[in-house]
Amino acid sequence: MHMPEPYRIKMVEPIHLLPKEQREQKLKEAGLNVFSLKAQDVFIDLLTDSGTNAMSDNQWAGIMMGDESYAGCRNFYNLQDTAQSIFECKYIIPTHQGRGAENLLFGLLIKHGQYVLGNVHFDTTEAHITLKGGQPVNLVIDEAYDTSTYHPFKGNVDTQKLEQFIEEHGAENIAFMLITVTCNTVGGQPVSMENIKQVSQICRRHGIKVFIDAARFAENAYFIKTREEAYKDKSIPEIVSEMFSYADGFTFSAKKDALVNIGGMIGIMNDEELYLRLREQVIIYEGFPTYGGLAGRDLEAISRGLREVLDFDYLQSRVGQVEYLGSLLTEAGIPIQTPVGGHAVFVDAGKMLPHIRWDNFPGVALTSELYLEGGVRAVEIGSLLMGKQAPTELVRLTIPRRVYTNSHMDYVAECLSNINKRKEQVRGVRITYEPPVLRHFLARFEWA
Repeated sequence: MHMPEPYRIKMVEPIHLLPKEQREQKLKEAGLNVFSLKAQDVFIDLLTDSGTNAMSDNQWAGIMMGDESYAGCRNFYNLQDTAQSIFECKYIIPTHQGRGAENLLFGLLIKHGQYVLGNVHFDTTEAHITLKGGQPVNLVIDEAYDTSTYHPFKGNVDTQKLEQFIEEHGAENIAFMLITVTCNTVGGQPVSMENIKQVSQICRRHGIKVFIDAARFAENAYFIKTREEAYKDKSIPEIVSEMFSYADGFTFSAKKDALVNIGGMIGIMNDEELYLRLREQVIIYEGFPTYGGLAGRDLEAISRGLREVLDFDYLQSRVGQVEYLGSLLTEAGIPIQTPVGGHAVFVDAGKMLPHIRWDNFPGVALTSELYLEGGVRAVEIGSLLMGKQAPTELVRLTIPRRVYTNSHMDYVAECLSNINKRKEQVRGVRITYEPPVLRHFLARFEWA
């Protein structure tokens, strides 16, 4: 029996599809970069799942109970109790979002020239590592880059590569290991519990700290429960507790799996010295340690969202919608990263548009065509974002939480199917402007 979404809709926001001629003009004004489009000119927005969630009645009720005291607001202590209970960490520091957490933590942990290991670091994470004088290193398993091959945990770290890297470069030259769950860049792919445990054991044997990029921790826990035999009878909270028992701390963008529109935090398991140093830094960059750049009402919404996201029915519906869109695209003959991940379907633009060279950015070409076809906004994860000749040329269709229905997914699939039928006519693009860092956000293009 097909199960519907485990919620009812009680408020709606109108959206409008601009005529084709207007979409062409808007895209031209944006320099063929969908980041530069106005949101009001987008019909279905699949650019990101970060901060685009629909909050629950319970979260909105919590917002009305915001304590906006500068220091020691009650909402901070509610969030602290929630985080300590879920992640079993001793210390938390709220930040305005995940990037604030990375900025603070990386600045204290990275010495110039040190390596930061990971499965695959995301774009802003890599930028923070580089700006702090570090060198990001990706050690994901090779299967992650083969979109047509099934592997239940394509976000796994290759432990052989990890051991070899430590042996060749020395543990003293490694700042820390950062495991991203789920691993966004390769398709929102999960990391198995066994892999997290093995990576932790290797790193601790060499005296290397382990942190988790926890933005989508609950979705990762869902995949562990449904794909890892030993955990099928475990609850989501039990799985989360074990996941974080193998780490020294975590960074967290609450804009994903806390089901809110803004916020983040750093969690430190037991290291009081590191916590005290972070507490000093947060005052400089974010705000007093009990608000960290957020209003009290935001802290309360995060606290309540963290508990809601652990509900199995919610996670099953959430991941199920992503799987639904993936199945529609597969039926239409559109190549995607398989299996689909937790927050998005990743179209393999390189395979879909093989006539477009990597330096004419097939992913950017496809995002432009998708907007022109149906007012749908997606994002490129390929050579523009990752650099010269990335291992894959992907387009991410990122589904906000509790925002769209499956009818919207039908429409997106139809738009892509229409493009696929005339794919030989899709043109590549070339850069006319790019900034020196994180170019994909602000670059401008013209048709090649």
